[in-house]
Amino acid sequence: MNKANVFEFFRRLAELNPEPVTELEYGNDYQLLVAVVLSAQSTDIGVNKATRALFREVTRPDQMVALGEEGLKEHIKTIGLFNSKAKHVIALSEILVREHGGEVPADRDALTALPGVGRKTANVVLNSAHGAETFAVDTHIFRVCNRTGLAKGKTPLAVELGLEKKVPGPFRVGAHHWLILHGRYICKARTPECWRCPVVDLCTYKPKVLEKPGKKTAP
Repeated sequence: MNKANVFEFFRRLAELNPEPVTELEYGNDYQLLVAVVLSAQSTDIGVNKATRALFREVTRPDQMVALGEEGLKEHIKTIGLFNSKAKHVIALSEILVREHGGEVPADRDALTALPGVGRKTANVVLNSAHGAETFAVDTHIFRVCNRTGLAKGKTPLAVELGLEKKVPGPFRVGAHHWLILHGRYICKARTPECWRCPVVDLCTYKPKVLEKPGKKTAP
């Protein structure tokens, strides 16, 4: 996808959704970090259901430490991999209290040093909490970037670096959100809904699905 088409790609997505935000529910930076850690291999909807009661009780890392691993598990047992996630959340909370004064660091290296926090999670937190120009490449964004030709790569890091080079200035903060929402609701894994895609003419994907499955074409 050439430079002009990349600009137009994001311009259209921005026009449809001028202020994109994560679909995870949270009240502060710490709750955001916890929600993103819990969202690994889980849906935002599932995480939100589990954290609503949790986040009414816990707003700070010291409160999470006081709740304890077993107490946390009771809140998040409906989420996949909840046992290991509970361990990570308690451990990272202890580190935040001990080493960061209970605050979430605004630094990628410091974030990725926390248990359960990888580059993708750190990028989400930096982007959503601090407005950083980061590109958190999850399965949706990886698919959209490769399928459309926006930023092809064999690994999430390769796609992230491609986005770093290609995304124009006006769209760098919102790009992560537009791409994940596009992949979640339109450019779906099994059947991309090209018939209602706002950037279909810019996309390099050849086997486009231009009619809704099941719709009969008039003779």
